Amino acid sequence: MNYNKKSVRDIDLAGKKVLLRCDFNVPLKAGVITSDKRIVAAVPTIKYLLEQGCAVIACSHLGKPEPSFDKWAKKQAEKGKAPEELTEAKWRKSLEALCMEPVAKRLSELLGKPVILAGDINVVNDDVKAKAAALKPGEIMLLQNTRFNKGETKNDPEFAKELASLADVYVSDAFGAVHRAHASTAGVAAYLPAVSGFLIEKELGVMGKALANPDRPFVAILGGAKVSDKLNVISNLLEKVDTLIIGGGMAYTFMAAKGYTVGTSLLDTDKLDYCKDMMAKAEEKGVKLLLPVDTVVAASFPDPIDGPVAVETVASEAIPADKMGLDIGEKTREIFAKAVMEAKTVVWNGPMGVFENPTLAAGTIAVARALAESDCISIVGGGDSAAACEQLGFADKITHISTGGGASLEFLEGKELPGVACLLDK
Repeated sequence: MNYNKKSVRDIDLAGKKVLLRCDFNVPLKAGVITSDKRIVAAVPTIKYLLEQGCAVIACSHLGKPEPSFDKWAKKQAEKGKAPEELTEAKWRKSLEALCMEPVAKRLSELLGKPVILAGDINVVNDDVKAKAAALKPGEIMLLQNTRFNKGETKNDPEFAKELASLADVYVSDAFGAVHRAHASTAGVAAYLPAVSGFLIEKELGVMGKALANPDRPFVAILGGAKVSDKLNVISNLLEKVDTLIIGGGMAYTFMAAKGYTVGTSLLDTDKLDYCKDMMAKAEEKGVKLLLPVDTVVAASFPDPIDGPVAVETVASEAIPADKMGLDIGEKTREIFAKAVMEAKTVVWNGPMGVFENPTLAAGTIAVARALAESDCISIVGGGDSAAACEQLGFADKITHISTGGGASLEFLEGKELPGVACLLDK
C-alpha cells in the first residue's frame, strides 16, 4: 500500500468548503459523553481548516444504529422482544440515543465557537444543503450520524454523491474507520479531491515508516486472545521484523504447537498447524520468535474480571492439567523487556494477560514500562494495548498510540485500507 498521501498541508484550501470525516464515535452513557478523547483529537485539524478560511462540514458515525425500521424490528424480535414493543416510536428513540447533539455541544466548547448541528435520519436533506450553501468561511457545521442513512455502510454512490455535493474538498481524519469502505470514508473521494487531516497524516508517517523502512532492530509484540484474530498480522510481520514476541492468550496455541501441555488455557486447536508453520517460517527467515518461558496460572478465569484470583507461576512446559495461563511470568517479563530495550523500533498490539485484573496485569505493565523507558520508536496499536498504556500512565512516553484498533491491525496485516487508498498520492 502507498503510504505517501497528500494532507491538508499539500493543497490550497483558502475559502473552500470542506467535508471533514472525523471519528466522533465516542462512548455515551444516558446521552452523556464519558470520554471526549476522539473529539479532542480532531481539534487540531479543524482549527487548521478554520484558520485557512474554510467552511467546515464535519461528519462521523456514532455507534451502530439500525437505519431501517423493519431490520430493527426483526433484530429486536430475535432478542425476544414482544411484538407490542416493536413500534416505530421505539425505533426512532433508538436512533435519538445515537444522535450527534452531545458531540456538537462538546466540540463547540473545545473550539470556543458555535457548531451548527444539521440533518435528520437521511443525513443530507434540503435543509442541510441550504445550510451548507450558506456556511461562511470560519464556520463549522456537523451532520447527523452518517449511519442513520442506510447508504453509509453499503458505500452507496448516491449517498456518497449527496455528501460530496456539500463541499469542494474532502478531508479524511478518521483513522479508526479507514479500514471500512463506507460512503463517508471512501465513497465520497470518487467525487471530490481527497486528502488526509493531521491524525491520518501522523498514522501513515509513523506506522508506514515502521513497516516500510524501520530503524533496526525491529521488534513486534503481539498479544490478545486468539491466534485466529492475528493470522495475517503474524505472517506479514515475519517478513519485516528481527524479533517477534508472542504473549497473551494466543501464546498457548504456540506452546501447544511446540508439544507443551497447556492445561485449560485458551487454545485455538484448529490453528496448531498454522503455528508450527509460523515457527518454521521464523527459523527460515532468521527471525527470533520469543514465547513465554513461564506463566501465571489460576484454577479459573476471574469472575468478576477484576475480582480476587489465587495464582502461581509455573514453567511454560509444566502448566498443570487443571490450571489456565492468564499472564506471562516474571522471567518472561525480563526477557521481553530486554528485547524491547535493545530495539530501535517496536510495534505492540495486544496485552500480555488479563490486564483488567490487578493480579494479572504485571506482564502488560512490564511491556508498557519497557516501551516507556526505551529510546526506541514505540508504536502501540489501538484497542486494549492503547487502553493499558493510558491506564498505567505511560501514554505520554510512547512515540505513537494509534487512534484505530481495527484499522491499525489491518495496517499491520499489510492490507489496503479503503479510506487511505482513496486519498490523492503525493
